[in-house]
Amino acid sequence: MKKAIYAMAATAVLGNVAYAQSNVTLYGIVDQGFLYSNNNSGQKLYEASSGNLNGSRWGLRGSEDIGGGLSAVFNLQNGFNSYNGRLGQGGDEFGRLAFVGISSKQFGTITLGRQYDSVVDYTGLFIAADQWMSYFGAHPGDLDNMNNTLRANNAIKYASNSYAGFTFGGLYSLGGVSGQFNRNQIWSVGTAYSQGPLSLGAAYLNVKDPNYSFFGNNATSSTTASNMTGSRVYSGYASAKTQQVISAAAAYKFGSATVGATYSNTQFKDIGTEAGLPRVGAGGAAKFHNAEVNFAYQLTPALVLGIAYDYTKGYGVNDAKYHQGMMGADYFLSKRTDLYANAVYQHASGVDSTGTAAVANINFLSPSSTSNQMAAIVGIRHKF
Repeated sequence: MKKAIYAMAATAVLGNVAYAQSNVTLYGIVDQGFLYSNNNSGQKLYEASSGNLNGSRWGLRGSEDIGGGLSAVFNLQNGFNSYNGRLGQGGDEFGRLAFVGISSKQFGTITLGRQYDSVVDYTGLFIAADQWMSYFGAHPGDLDNMNNTLRANNAIKYASNSYAGFTFGGLYSLGGVSGQFNRNQIWSVGTAYSQGPLSLGAAYLNVKDPNYSFFGNNATSSTTASNMTGSRVYSGYASAKTQQVISAAAAYKFGSATVGATYSNTQFKDIGTEAGLPRVGAGGAAKFHNAEVNFAYQLTPALVLGIAYDYTKGYGVNDAKYHQGMMGADYFLSKRTDLYANAVYQHASGVDSTGTAAVANINFLSPSSTSNQMAAIVGIRHKF
């Protein structure tokens, strides 16, 4: 009798699973180009460059209707170099994104896993490097993470639905260190508004022990040495206890043109707290104002032209300044395939995080041997 009851129950459960409304999508981007830089560690550079307008990737995302206006959702996203097939994000299999959660038609979405912070979600999409410009046009060193160079592991995230154009959300990443609740924790909040031609966004990010929690978020990251070696803009501040970012952004569309602006304030606080790491300006804080203005024009249905200017001003324990100009064109052969060309020029002055004269250091390139650096790239992108 018990066996019969169990069999009936199993049949009912399996029947519900079989008829649940669910879907899984395979998607991705392959982006390849050719890069020229006039000064890469004192030498000219000619390079085959992968993932320029968008990082090359493939992923699986899906949802399942579980009733009551709720859906189970997930997203697994792998980054790779399309020229040599190597994994991106330090070799992590799903280094770009990996999360699962519940979405409500009424209340929003809660997800758990490796995810983007609120600066990325609510203000990052306003910068030129997240639109028609490659990641070489990100703010110097992407020090405010508005170009989503970094992700948060072990994160709990909430994203609201849209209410009359308003959205909001937040993220909390657990540090996972026994007896030290605050160590390695990351948290952020943000909000945005979009209605008609006007879009606005604002966000706050707070990172404890950034060298290990934020910059050291991959399987190959060091647990003892500096993970903040990617740019001279911030490499000397790896021993900071806290990284803080405040950001705001706006865009307005009129006809075929869109004008945008962003502002961020990034601070590396309590430098010297983490032992054995670079400690330029120990005991103080390195602070940066960053402001960008950008303009895009849809010249034809297939062609977008853009121009932008970005200014970074260091203060506190440094006085580095970076002027950066960008221009680009994006031509769509179809809805999924486009050709692009862009260029970026940067000029540096003052003293940077190494405690020496600042040199130009375009995002993801080796530092220039002088105060100036230029890079140009052409490429093709295909989405599937």
